[in-house]
Amino acid sequence: MNVKKMMAAAILATGGLTLAPGATAKVIDQSEIGFTVAHTAQVAAAPADVWKMLRMPQNWWSKDHSWSGDAANFWLDSQAGGCFCEKLPDTGSGLGSVQHARILFARPNELLRLSGAFGPLQGEALSGTLTIQIKQTPTGSALRFDYVVGGYMRFKVADVAPAVDRVIGEQLKGLAEALGGALPPTRDDKAADAPAAERSAGEARGNDERGLDGAVADLVEDVEQPKPDDR
Repeated sequence: MNVKKMMAAAILATGGLTLAPGATAKVIDQSEIGFTVAHTAQVAAAPADVWKMLRMPQNWWSKDHSWSGDAANFWLDSQAGGCFCEKLPDTGSGLGSVQHARILFARPNELLRLSGAFGPLQGEALSGTLTIQIKQTPTGSALRFDYVVGGYMRFKVADVAPAVDRVIGEQLKGLAEALGGALPPTRDDKAADAPAAERSAGEARGNDERGLDGAVADLVEDVEQPKPDDR
């Protein structure tokens, strides 16, 4: 199957996806050489529970976006240099494996960053960076997935970006569902509209705690506690 047919299949496979209630998504930047998609959601789980679940992709990453067809074959080593990988069952020629991404940055309960071109993108001269941010809120945790893709590819960005957006959204949906489901939004979600430069500004200031907090500040501004009538 050539790359255009593979991408068409990916678009058809993801065309019927819906986001979890309370989740937001958007292709927030696009050019001839790449694109950025962002997805956000809020869950009732504490950051430590989110982190624990993140480290078990077999429980939330979709089997429909695997090479083996079985999510049980996923594993993730959540240390810098570690692998988000998948086992390929022995079909008579021995066991195989796939690297979906490698870990670039791991700060427990706060941030996990992976480098990898997922699915059909793996066969292109592309770099993909998935940043997963966690921010504690009064009701649990706010989550954000940013996936930035750039480089040379044998298909049009305008065709692939919406499909990738839906695929990344499905993974956040799976994570939220594994944590008990996404919460209804408690404020207008502005995270998906934030320019990429603003999202990375906190990290550019340094690696201290204040800098990291700046990198996720757009997740939650002032999340209001539920009013008595809303409970």
